Amino acid sequence: MLRLSKLTDYAVVVLARLAERSGSQTAPAIAAATGIAEPTVAKVLKSLAHAGLVEGRRGSGGGYWLARPLREMTIPDVITAIDGPVALTACVDGGQGQCDAEALCPVRGRWDRVNQAVLAALSEITLDELAAPPAPARRHPTPPALPAHLPAE
Repeated sequence: MLRLSKLTDYAVVVLARLAERSGSQTAPAIAAATGIAEPTVAKVLKSLAHAGLVEGRRGSGGGYWLARPLREMTIPDVITAIDGPVALTACVDGGQGQCDAEALCPVRGRWDRVNQAVLAALSEITLDELAAPPAPARRHPTPPALPAHLPAE
């Protein structure tokens, strides 16, 4: 199973919260609004700031804000900020010394193509798409009634 870390999930939530309001927001305010523990929000904001996705100012009147609009941020931007580069296996993109079976592995280096396909697919999704309110459920149209002279099936 391919699964994003909880911190990456929280980072998307924090970024969406920052996009909801103009101006800066503090870690305690974001924590209160999202239900994520304040130490976790602070940790996520620090990583996002280090990656250049948010900017912050300390002290009175300080807080955090988006460094660029959500439409300019992709899922891999967030994954990389929190967990490092997208890598499905230890040997992707020439990684060495991270797998015990590396010397004997018959598929070594062949995961790169799969990794690039996943990365390309994730890169097509921007955070504004995730932060947008869900579309209302489509209602299926009621099929037209059969004319009275046709028997029902």
